[in-house]
Amino acid sequence: MKKIILLIGIVLIITSCKRDNALQKSIAEINTDITVERFDRFFAEATSEDLPKLKQAYPFMFSEKYSDSFWLAKKADTLQIQLFNEVDKTFTAFEAIETEIESLFNHLKYYFPEFNPPRIITVTNDVRYRNKVIVTDTIAVIALDNYLGSDHKFYKNIHKYIRANLTKEQIVVDLAGEYAKKYIYQQPNKTLLDEMIYFGKQLYFKDVVIPFKTEAERIGYSQDQLNWAIANESYIWRYFVDRELLFSTDSKLPSRFINPAPFTKFYLEEIDADSPGRLGQYIGWQIVCAYMKQNDVSLKDMLIKSTEDIFNNTKFKPRK
Repeated sequence: MKKIILLIGIVLIITSCKRDNALQKSIAEINTDITVERFDRFFAEATSEDLPKLKQAYPFMFSEKYSDSFWLAKKADTLQIQLFNEVDKTFTAFEAIETEIESLFNHLKYYFPEFNPPRIITVTNDVRYRNKVIVTDTIAVIALDNYLGSDHKFYKNIHKYIRANLTKEQIVVDLAGEYAKKYIYQQPNKTLLDEMIYFGKQLYFKDVVIPFKTEAERIGYSQDQLNWAIANESYIWRYFVDRELLFSTDSKLPSRFINPAPFTKFYLEEIDADSPGRLGQYIGWQIVCAYMKQNDVSLKDMLIKSTEDIFNNTKFKPRK
């Protein structure tokens, strides 16, 4: 009997692998072709004679309330020159990132046929890391000075847990996250579970559209942090359930369990210091993954399901 069960398991794994390979082949055949517009370079190299043409090509990058002299002075500023030089040094070649973006867009086109690839424009934004990527229906703007590497000198006054994801490997992850927000619909979050499911949807979306990135990269953890979350999954879930936090509307809970932070605030000395932040997002991710395994629902439909629908139709059991 054990041999039969093992044989069935092997057949199922082989069948699943073949199905996954066929899916990825179909997605790759979409063959989205993009051109990254290096506005950061165009602006850094522009002369007074070039500026009018640059403004005409990129009107949305220049506020009308500022004259040409303002922009010329800005590009000649010592700090701006340092910024441009560091970006140029880090992103001399962009082909690998461009390939990842094209793969992301292939996946988006497969799951959302109405998706049209936008113009990809790279800029600098004075390391405003809260606005690393901006996405609209027609353009996607990537601020490259936010991806110079977690130990870069420009980031020395930024908290370590934020610096950790200021790397070029996170560009396509952040881009996927912005698209997730565009496709997710959910009633305004009231409970902790609402927040957990919302971010769980985002992370599952990333699983589907950027499968070439690791799970750790998708959630923005180090591998050690992800391993900690996996090892303590059962404990975290029990903590939420025993303290009746899931349906709580306490406004302090998102800052403890959802928002970026150096660690998750269980208020338990033996566990807080070792934990990564955002463990509420992690558990929400596992709930959504369980829901998708247990229900015949498309990605597009799942993204608009209510918290109640997802939670009530999921038999979530944390790993022990």
